[in-house]
Amino acid sequence: MPAPPLRIEADYLVETIGDPRRAVEIMAGEQSSGTFVPVPGETPELKARSAARVERLEILEERIETPTLPTTAVTSGVEIRRARATLSWPIENFGASLPNLLATVAGNLFELKSITGLRILDIRLPAAFAQAYPGPRFGIEGTRRLAGVKDGPIIGTIIKPSVGFDPQQTADLVASLCAGGIDFIKDDELQADGPHCPFDARVRAVMRVVNAHADRSGRKVMVAFNLTGDLDQMRRRHDLLVAEGATCLMASVNSVGLTGMIELGRFSTLPIHAHRNGWGYLSRHPLLGWSYVAWQKIWRLAGADHMHVNGLANKFSEDDDSVIASARTCLTPLFPDKACLAMPVFSSGQGVRQAPGTYGALGSTDLIVTAGGGIVAHPGGPAAGVAALRQAWEAAVAGIPLSQHAREHRELEQALGAAA
Repeated sequence: MPAPPLRIEADYLVETIGDPRRAVEIMAGEQSSGTFVPVPGETPELKARSAARVERLEILEERIETPTLPTTAVTSGVEIRRARATLSWPIENFGASLPNLLATVAGNLFELKSITGLRILDIRLPAAFAQAYPGPRFGIEGTRRLAGVKDGPIIGTIIKPSVGFDPQQTADLVASLCAGGIDFIKDDELQADGPHCPFDARVRAVMRVVNAHADRSGRKVMVAFNLTGDLDQMRRRHDLLVAEGATCLMASVNSVGLTGMIELGRFSTLPIHAHRNGWGYLSRHPLLGWSYVAWQKIWRLAGADHMHVNGLANKFSEDDDSVIASARTCLTPLFPDKACLAMPVFSSGQGVRQAPGTYGALGSTDLIVTAGGGIVAHPGGPAAGVAALRQAWEAAVAGIPLSQHAREHRELEQALGAAA
């Protein structure tokens, strides 16, 4: 891969009223040494040292009929254009700091009234960021080691119903999943520390059955417990997980925030399963927010070992090409000397039918696939659901059509029938 840039770089899709170059120059000034009027002290020497630069500009469309985003600017009789632009900043402006990186590349840009569409497409960071942040402590290799899965996909599920079970009911479901050969189980992001299912009681009940199964089988199922909370809560919950022998934790990154994730990454001795709930409000409109390519780099640097990427034929609005592109970027090194690879997590309406398409498009089994209803709602029960999903992936990797493989695998046959 190419060497890291000497300056921080960010690529944008920009829609603007009037001249795109002028708009992008305003963006550069707004996010570095300039403001809306010249100020004393902003000398040529200071600009040369600290100003953002417009590195590249490509006009994509000459005329847009109406502005994509609302604005108070006058738009009648003025051309609206789109462009791809790359801005760069000297790292000396704020140092190797992820929170201040966000304030720079995604600060007061979306509010500029001449900007009627803005999306961050990618970011590239100097090697100083690799030195300043740990990145994933476990990543793919460590996750496989702790889950006891040497190769192939890690077959997982989500506790369903999402909320409503008490600790013992949760543990009973986990016991049946363990007996069925599951590799990975996670809390739903809605399950936290409510009075009906307190975190501490849930962890102790679940780990009793997980540890007992490990004693019998020699393999410990990885369970990602949702410890999302404030810093003190997350630290205490982490320590309980370690004491109970857990091998994973989960945090909702948009809820705990960047600083919360950075601190969690620093003190955690367990893999961090990063849930992206809320991703839609950052990304759903193509002319607003973030691309996943840029966004996930920040969380990987902060310490995420697993990153959700949605799934093929999902229940949300994301198309399959976007899902696969998201998964590939998690498997793409961030720096030549520090890859910071994260395990992509496929979820959202997943089941046996998505296995061939997912493997065919990604070309890798370095992934976690979490099927909630696809496992728990199997006609033969959760254990049969686990077997069916594993059989589907065996067929996908071997290049065998699911219908053919199902003739000799009853659980897969039942799952295909139920999904028809």
